[in-house]
Amino acid sequence: MEQRISSLQKWMKENDVDSIMLQSRPNTFYVTGFDTDPHERLLAVFLFQEKAPFIICPGMEINQIQEVFKIGDIIGYNDSEDPWEKIQEQFLKVNISPKKVAVENELSWQRVKAVEGIFPLVELVEVNEAILNERVLKTDEELKVLRAAAKLADFGVETGIAALEEGVSEMEVLAKIEYELKKKGVREMSFSTMVLFGEKGGDPHGNPGDRKLKKGDSVLFDLGVVWEGYCSDITRTVFFDHVKEEDQVVYETVLQAQEASLFACKPGNKISLLDNTARDIITNNGYGEFFPHRIGHGLGIEVHEFPSLNDQNNDTLKPGMTFTIEPGIYVPNKLGVRIEDDVVITEDGFETLTQFPKALTVVPSK
Repeated sequence: MEQRISSLQKWMKENDVDSIMLQSRPNTFYVTGFDTDPHERLLAVFLFQEKAPFIICPGMEINQIQEVFKIGDIIGYNDSEDPWEKIQEQFLKVNISPKKVAVENELSWQRVKAVEGIFPLVELVEVNEAILNERVLKTDEELKVLRAAAKLADFGVETGIAALEEGVSEMEVLAKIEYELKKKGVREMSFSTMVLFGEKGGDPHGNPGDRKLKKGDSVLFDLGVVWEGYCSDITRTVFFDHVKEEDQVVYETVLQAQEASLFACKPGNKISLLDNTARDIITNNGYGEFFPHRIGHGLGIEVHEFPSLNDQNNDTLKPGMTFTIEPGIYVPNKLGVRIEDDVVITEDGFETLTQFPKALTVVPSK
């Protein structure tokens, strides 16, 4: 944590910023090591160029924060107290009258006015670019956690496939996946788990329901876990009992597109190349109109984070970047196929963190 704070302090000095206020869940976790959802209550960390940071938090969180945050004051408040008064008092204690404070784009209007209320002459600037540029390159420690999260995602797909039988519902399979992951210590999924049968997969972000599994259905699994504060995200599509000829063509097209995009994952290549490589293959096979989204997204503390892997992003890939590669073809009311892996850029190529097999799989009926 000290290194992360030190890097942000360097940025503050270069940009003449007196303090950084971070109050989003992912960013407070990144610089303090403490992860919680405070709901509507304020939990924020304030950084300074030279002085030690401090945390303002609901009093009920103090004991847990003390276990991980050892380098600054922890100031608690109860529900009848005004945390902004305590923030103002702490600034007086450290003898700083800020002229420029960097805040996140996600800061609510109410909190913007609260900051301006205690520092009437302050100039607010944004800190998102600075902290996202820090978060985008993962350390070896972070990659170790991401690999563990990916392994649990692989297990989730394996569990879902094992639960397939004629007549089972999407929600029943979903419940089995999450139950088995809970038994392995997973407290939180990265997002709402998707299990979509047949034509339901034709909606890229479809909602699981009571649709029953039939022979010849495709089954799309999209799931991920939060493990020690970091997310995984995997998609696999399999077929139940048998696969129709056209469905097989769609699957093989998506697989070809995904593997080609992965092959382009090398340091120095433009991010746009990854999207265009997959999109060209899908378009040349006649399914271009059925691939409506970008090739992937950054992955880490958040399941969707910087950078966006789209065809207009000409930033270059760097070792330590982690993201998803997830082409798909979605034919409305008929079929959806998506294949997604978590990837890290290495010094000379890439590593796929998710390892579940991608060869076309037909799950036999029981």
